[in-house]
Amino acid sequence: MKVLGIETSCDETGVAVYDAERGLLAHRLYTQVAMHAAYGGVVPELASRDHVRKTVPLIREVLAAAGLAMKDLSGVAYTAGPGLIGALLVGAAIGRALAWSLNIPAIGVHHMEGHLLAPMLEDDPPPFPFVALLVSGGHTQLFRVDGVGHYTLLGESLDDAAGEAFDKTAKTLGLGYPGGPALEKLARQGRAGRFRFPRPMTNRPGLDFSFSGLKTHALNTFAGSGGDAQSKADIARAFSEAVIDTLAIKCRRALKQTGLRTLIAAGGVSANAALRERLASIAREMKGRVYYPKPEFCTDNGAMIAYAGWRRLAAGQREPLSFKAHPRWPMSELPAV
Repeated sequence: MKVLGIETSCDETGVAVYDAERGLLAHRLYTQVAMHAAYGGVVPELASRDHVRKTVPLIREVLAAAGLAMKDLSGVAYTAGPGLIGALLVGAAIGRALAWSLNIPAIGVHHMEGHLLAPMLEDDPPPFPFVALLVSGGHTQLFRVDGVGHYTLLGESLDDAAGEAFDKTAKTLGLGYPGGPALEKLARQGRAGRFRFPRPMTNRPGLDFSFSGLKTHALNTFAGSGGDAQSKADIARAFSEAVIDTLAIKCRRALKQTGLRTLIAAGGVSANAALRERLASIAREMKGRVYYPKPEFCTDNGAMIAYAGWRRLAAGQREPLSFKAHPRWPMSELPAV
């Protein structure tokens, strides 16, 4: 089975082909970062229009790279949510129409399930069950994962996601868009110990997160710091350490609570090198192991959608001729495989 995956949930157009026998055959990604940078963030209407321009050419490019023709495809997977409604509708309309024209099945994929399953694209994938940390610009969640579609929510952010807090704090420091990678880079120049930020919700039981107050703490610290270059770097370091400590504490707690020793981290923030080092340390301490996707598959991409779509299509799940896009879509609503 050869599945075409289409990702258009926000500001990146991703297309890939996954083969059940040979694995990932080809993938391409077009990012809109340069376009949105002028506005300091994603402009939904501009994002949708750019997906309209880029999706079909990328499909042709990926098929050529994989050495396939349209008639060789066995199924089409597209991101159906969550995300920007206009952007989602572009990929859903193209994907469903393409599947109809080829008389092959289509499946709408949950964007965060795609991230959760992205480590399965590696040569040494994690075995079920495991604890999954999904940490991105829009989500910070911990799940117990017993199989595809068998997800138990352990905890989530009650306000800002970790990635959102990174981006907003980067904007406070004048780092531009996208802010997360820029803040991570600046944090390496910061001095340890000058500022000490709180580790929110770690002094109480439970696995939920809250990053809104941490973002405000960074804003107030910056306002009283003088705003010089070294102060910005010191704030970036203190903020990054607080976020990473918070995520690590909750991951350790989740592993202990579930009795599991396998952890995966996925989503854009999981590419953060300091976070990876910290989670690896926890895994060693608990005699377990942590898995990640390749950095190129941490951010939005078509490969994870093609893989997740293949898993569901192979299990016999299909979309009707009509299609839907879900700007909000709890993973608890997904059927088990």
